[in-house]
Amino acid sequence: MPVVSLPDGSRREFAQPITVLELAANIGSGLARAAVAGKIDGRLVDTSFVIDRDVDCAIITAKEPAGLEVIRHSTAHLLAYAVKELFPAAQVTIGPVIENGFYYDFAFQRPFTPEDLQNIEKRMAELAKRDLPVTREVWQRDEAIGLFHSLGEHYKAELIEAIPAGDEISLYREGDFVDLCRGPHVPSTGKLKIFKLMKVAGAYWRGDHRNEQLQRIYGTAWASKEDQDSYLHMLEEAEKRDHRKLGRQLDLFHLQDEAPGMVFWHAKGWSIWQEIEQYMRRVYQANGYLEVKCPQILDRSLWEKSGHWDNYKDNMFTTESEKRDYAIKPMNCPGHIQIFNSGLRSYRDLPLRYGEFGSCHRNEPSGALHGIMRIRGFTQDDGHIFCTENQIQSEVADFIVLVRKVYDDFGFRDIGIKLALRPEKRVGSDEVWDKAESALREALKFSNLHWDELAGEGAFYGPKIEFHVKDAIGRSWQCGTVQVDFSMPQRLAAEYVGEDNSRHTPVMLHRAILGSLERFIGILIENHAGAMPLWLSPVQAVVINISEKQERYAADVAAALRAAGLRVEADLRNEKITYKIREHSLNKLPYQIVVGDKEVAANWVTVRTRGGGDLGQMPVEALIRRLLDEVEARSGTV
Repeated sequence: MPVVSLPDGSRREFAQPITVLELAANIGSGLARAAVAGKIDGRLVDTSFVIDRDVDCAIITAKEPAGLEVIRHSTAHLLAYAVKELFPAAQVTIGPVIENGFYYDFAFQRPFTPEDLQNIEKRMAELAKRDLPVTREVWQRDEAIGLFHSLGEHYKAELIEAIPAGDEISLYREGDFVDLCRGPHVPSTGKLKIFKLMKVAGAYWRGDHRNEQLQRIYGTAWASKEDQDSYLHMLEEAEKRDHRKLGRQLDLFHLQDEAPGMVFWHAKGWSIWQEIEQYMRRVYQANGYLEVKCPQILDRSLWEKSGHWDNYKDNMFTTESEKRDYAIKPMNCPGHIQIFNSGLRSYRDLPLRYGEFGSCHRNEPSGALHGIMRIRGFTQDDGHIFCTENQIQSEVADFIVLVRKVYDDFGFRDIGIKLALRPEKRVGSDEVWDKAESALREALKFSNLHWDELAGEGAFYGPKIEFHVKDAIGRSWQCGTVQVDFSMPQRLAAEYVGEDNSRHTPVMLHRAILGSLERFIGILIENHAGAMPLWLSPVQAVVINISEKQERYAADVAAALRAAGLRVEADLRNEKITYKIREHSLNKLPYQIVVGDKEVAANWVTVRTRGGGDLGQMPVEALIRRLLDEVEARSGTV
């Protein structure tokens, strides 16, 4: 007689085994209609799952994140079903859930067209309307291989062939379509009502450019039409804010094929970079960090000792000289340990905080590159704290306060926190990982913060707290991290002399606030739609004359503003004032300072804001005070 414990603390006892769907019906008919899956002892299962023992169980609906993931996974299968009905020669490969949707990769002899996507989406709606049962089947491995070969699905057969012999294979069937999948899935296609196909892109089989190129169809799926409409509106806004487009339009940076994944910074973009770097340098100085600089290239032996060679080699650029192997650094941590190891350290020196604007290179797949958000050459506001175990909680708690202060200065006030736990491929014993994960949990508890846990998403050397900032249109971006590492200092022989006069291995905290400066600038560009706050704007104001008679006065005003430390240009062209104003508005300048005969006579200026507001006339000295106060406050008031 199974006893089921429910999330509200109640328990239900049954005389015989019962399915998740029957349990939902026992609780209430409305819940049974809404159920898309169940969670048994923390594991997601189909509603057809049979409960035959005592368990903890929750009924999952589409309103919950886990339920929405099931909806999206099932919609990916619906997409594959529709493609197979319309294009029987197409082969299906893989179709996972991604953020806000899903995709499925297909092998087909010609490119899918926009008209094809319309027809596929229409067929998906027809299949959903039929409310076809989605059922799970368990097959023997070799039989499943034979099935997919007989269906002409050679990619699926190849996936199964990689599974150890003797293992059972989970398949899902809906109507005439059968697919390889672990599940779970919705009980029937009728649960899939709100979806849209978005685009087609190229992809390589198994993500390897040496393999066949496939076609990837992206889609999105939601629990309600309102949610989908909101998401599609956000995408429209995101398109307007695309940092790649604004980077060209505002003359900030460019990328080109001769340097894939590397950024060519133009003067205006480099101005933004410098403001951010100098701000972060002041953060270092105010919080006890020693700024250091390490070599770009280190001998292979050091990367082997650190664990990077075995765990990260595929992402590293390597080179050879005089029969020695080297790697261009993808991370700064081994270098900082070398600085720590350069002298004898005492417990009195701890915590010891190093900071570096560290230039790193990672061999990202070309298909994953995205503007300056995902690149191969980047700079981190990287830091490492060497401390004792007893200092971990206070150091992490202090870092959390610092991160939130920095984000607030940049205008980000909605911060999500996640704890990424041990990955499958890692260094260090389970005991060490238990200790590291516990230390981060305790620091979060001490800081009185809510967090979500991400199983398997930690770094190979330690768990990490991730800080996710939410931008102006509701998107979440992971920026800062702090990671506890017991392993790397030991692997690289870092030591300090303790109070007992014996040698001890320090704990190493890896930390970054902005992460990649390139990526953070991309986030800022999109957050502000290119209209950067005054303190970050490459050009903070432009002085515009109405006619040639005011050229000298306009130039003098611009000189006075520059002398005060502001980034100002003078537009003295012989063009209509309306033309000049419109052009500088398109360039998203915070302030336009207009001078005509009246302004010259009064020794004043007329000030327009970026939003088209008119601040009226004021003395030049008053304008300078206003702009400097706004820069100091690091807030955009226009």
